[in-house]
Amino acid sequence: MFLYQTPRRSQDIARYFDERLAQACLGAGAGATANPALDVTESATGWTVQIDLPGVAKSDVKVSIDGAEVSVQAQAKPANESPEQAAEVARPVYRERQVKRYARRLTLPADVDQSASEARLENGVLTLILAKKLKTQANELTIN
Repeated sequence: MFLYQTPRRSQDIARYFDERLAQACLGAGAGATANPALDVTESATGWTVQIDLPGVAKSDVKVSIDGAEVSVQAQAKPANESPEQAAEVARPVYRERQVKRYARRLTLPADVDQSASEARLENGVLTLILAKKLKTQANELTIN
């Protein structure tokens, strides 16, 4: 299985350096793709994947499943201005919020049954409940 349990502190350090490297290479605020934190648990029937996607709307999340490979892409956009603000001609004085992109890809040890899987986004956490694909029984071939 690709998942390797590392101490939480070393994950935080790795994420810190990944973010600093992206800022150095792409420049701060250049729209670099973030690698969101995730948790994966396994049961007899499948896996549960929880991914932190703060500020992302359901319509801005794309989940793709290809065999045992699961990829998630998302984009968090700043909240739209209120109608009162849109009516005025307002120029930003100070802005820190920007479009943020998230991407994460993982490979599970077995294929995923897409028809029995589900996804939900609540409070900035995407939860994927991925069902294991049942192995088909081998059929005997009759010899004539």
